[in-house]
Amino acid sequence: MARIRCDFFSTALGMGTSMTVLLPEHGSAGIGMPGGASAADPPVLYLLHGLTDDDTIWTRRTSIERYVAPLGLAVVMPQVQRSFYCDEAHGNRYWTFLSEELPEVCRSYFRLSDRREDTFVAGLSMGGYGALKWALRRPDRFAAAASLSGALDVARRRHHPTTPLDPAVWHTVWGDRDVAGPEDDTMALLERAGDDLPALYVACGTEDFLYEDNTRFVDTARRRGLPVTVDFGPGDHDWAYWDARIQDVLAWLPLPGDG
Repeated sequence: MARIRCDFFSTALGMGTSMTVLLPEHGSAGIGMPGGASAADPPVLYLLHGLTDDDTIWTRRTSIERYVAPLGLAVVMPQVQRSFYCDEAHGNRYWTFLSEELPEVCRSYFRLSDRREDTFVAGLSMGGYGALKWALRRPDRFAAAASLSGALDVARRRHHPTTPLDPAVWHTVWGDRDVAGPEDDTMALLERAGDDLPALYVACGTEDFLYEDNTRFVDTARRRGLPVTVDFGPGDHDWAYWDARIQDVLAWLPLPGDG
């Protein structure tokens, strides 16, 4: 794999930002590191970080580069600060950056497929929320979307009795507006979703403080008859869990040539 830390100017944000990108290589990439590139433009996974992290975290806390090397899969990991992948009320336009600008920027810099069947999104915690929100708002763009320990019910999380969302983060991202119902509410988006959704995957550890939010999301999907792959089992909100689960997600993705 080629690992690229890309610093660039974002028009949507009006400032410089960064992303970390993994690109497939032909043949062997070194001892014990097979290549998986094909002649075609590679499929791409947008892999989103959590609240306290940045675009480098997946490569520092997991072996994502080693996991994707034989798959011929490119991975794009953008930086969005603590924005919940939203156009912030008192900040910047991170939803616009993510959903509109980033894919175009990536395809202008790198050779990547732009076909729906070759495009995937996943993330952990805040990034799990961002991944499913992106897939539910733009189902035409993705073949599959996965959430690991996602903050999947932010409207309820605001006033949760034991683990509420940080009021300072809430004020920056949403200000005084009510999240319930609009475009940033994944539960409401799920209620309104049509039948042509990407494949959905939801994983969360049973010891995780977000476990109840994840079960509510899954219950809503099932009540609506929407298919979702579910992985609930022992685990907490930590990198040991996410390192294991991202391998499961990669095995689950409907990559070209599978089946």
